Amino acid sequence: MMSLFSGRRRFSDLSEKEILALAVSSEEDDARIYADYAEALRPTFPDTAKIFEAMSAQETGHKRALTAEFERRYGAHVPLIRRESIAGYYNRRPPWYVTNLGIERIREEVGRMEDESANFYLQAQKKATDPGTLKLLESLYRTELQHEEIASNLAERYLPVDKKKEEDDKARRQFVLTWVQPGLAGLMDGSVSTLAPIFATAFATQNSHTTLLVGLAAAVGAGISMGFTEAVHDDGVISGRGSPLKRGIASGVMTAVGGLGHALPYLIPEFWTATVIAIIVVFVELWAIAFIQNHYMETPFWRSVFQVVLGGALVLAAGIFIGGS
Repeated sequence: MMSLFSGRRRFSDLSEKEILALAVSSEEDDARIYADYAEALRPTFPDTAKIFEAMSAQETGHKRALTAEFERRYGAHVPLIRRESIAGYYNRRPPWYVTNLGIERIREEVGRMEDESANFYLQAQKKATDPGTLKLLESLYRTELQHEEIASNLAERYLPVDKKKEEDDKARRQFVLTWVQPGLAGLMDGSVSTLAPIFATAFATQNSHTTLLVGLAAAVGAGISMGFTEAVHDDGVISGRGSPLKRGIASGVMTAVGGLGHALPYLIPEFWTATVIAIIVVFVELWAIAFIQNHYMETPFWRSVFQVVLGGALVLAAGIFIGGS
């Protein structure tokens, strides 16, 4: 019923001819997706790009075999039937979306793609009546099932262990430079710099609503300021820190999160309850910062604790002292 209203066909309603046409377009799309991955990775990960080039060539070979089988049975014209026209059929995520998530995420996506393709050929076999078509679909099903072995063989050819480790290390460094470092700077700024004005307001007014408004203003304002500052002061070309937009988003969002963490407890009308919860949140934030510094920036844990927790506690004390005086 839903397929009727959406204008899509159900897979179970497709004829054998239509399933072959769908397989042709699907293999063509996958070949182009792998080629897009190769193009996106070539500047930074040239050896992994060669693997995707080989996989693209393999998918192109599948398309040729399917096209030849279609022409043998139905003639030269292959009708255009794409995945998005079939209700409940799997869709591919856009390459530009996946490449933004890092090289490991791309590798996971490829595994998912091959699994879905294998399942498609398994279901397609049930609709096949011609022995030649059935044999081809069975062969493609087995090929897709062997994607891990095929990828492993390609990796041995194009990506020896030392090069893979080099690329993984490079990907991790890029992730740290583009996301973790600006995000951590934002979290530190949002968590620490907003402590004094928020708690000064809290103890000066002893009013949850007023403190909440000041906290929201401080957190959002700091987030906007930090985000713009990070985005415009370095385009990432020379420093290699990656997209300024990504860094700006990471810094701005985490700055706002850091400030909102100890402002939102003042949604609670009872002042002292809100204040106790806010102080607990502050120490959770500071310990989280110390953990991130230790895990990603390789700063010794207790040095991080001393720098962040002690510094934050001093700012908190200053805010309370000024507000209560």
